[in-house]
Amino acid sequence: MVSTTAISSAEQYVKAPLLYKGKVRELYDLGEHFLIAVTDRISAFDWVLSPAVPDKGNVLNSLSKFWFEQTAHLMPNHVVHADVDRLGDLVTDREIMKDRFMVTKKAERIDIECVVRGYITGGGWRQYEKTGEVNGHKLPEGMRKNERFPKPIFTPAAKNDVGHDEDISIERMKELVGAELTEQLEAKSIMLYEFARQFCEERGIILADTKFEFGLIDGEIILIDEIFTPDSSRFWAKENYAYDIEIDSMDKEPVRTYLAGTDWDKNSEPDPLPASVVEETSRRYRNIYDRLTK
Repeated sequence: MVSTTAISSAEQYVKAPLLYKGKVRELYDLGEHFLIAVTDRISAFDWVLSPAVPDKGNVLNSLSKFWFEQTAHLMPNHVVHADVDRLGDLVTDREIMKDRFMVTKKAERIDIECVVRGYITGGGWRQYEKTGEVNGHKLPEGMRKNERFPKPIFTPAAKNDVGHDEDISIERMKELVGAELTEQLEAKSIMLYEFARQFCEERGIILADTKFEFGLIDGEIILIDEIFTPDSSRFWAKENYAYDIEIDSMDKEPVRTYLAGTDWDKNSEPDPLPASVVEETSRRYRNIYDRLTK
């Protein structure tokens, strides 16, 4: 999986109606099913940056496919297939599309982002510093940044199609989707996280936190969207783990680091990323894929 060509949009390669274009993913209507195409677009601070990052979409899609297969014994998911030869004339370039799409079932999306945190870091650490809590979870005093929780905690967010998702308490989630569904989603999210955390640890990787999306088909909860990718999870190399520091995560960290060192105001379109940053980011995505799947 080494490509020097970056795909900013799949529209020219898919002959089906485009229903939704996100920052990275595009959703096409195949009638009975969806086709989800994963582009090489990269975003930071709510901006889609340029240029796109070669192989990013291939990695995200292939990792999700890998994890959906690994977790299929735990719960059902939305994947129908990812075989480009079964698409026939629906795609105009099979080589470009072969690793960056899935055909999926049409589920009713549950508008909650199900976040599981195994370590106190990122936005969870910032909440804790201010309030001693994370999404309503009262935590012990004196925790240190990047410390592992005795047990993972469930910290949901209400999904917003525009702007940031909103961190909410479990009690608020119960008001939005009901107590029974909340309890089911919490249990399933933590079960999936624990499975992947153990899998990653055996490969020298710490899964610090992750997020899931779920849907309903005939009343049954299924996994949708993506799982355990660098865009939905925070991966740390075990050798980099320490308290009280910003741990370099195995994702688009080179992009964030570069942007933080510029005078970009985050309110106007940023300049194109330097080639060296794009190359290092592409290398990181391929590296996490190799470490997890080989």
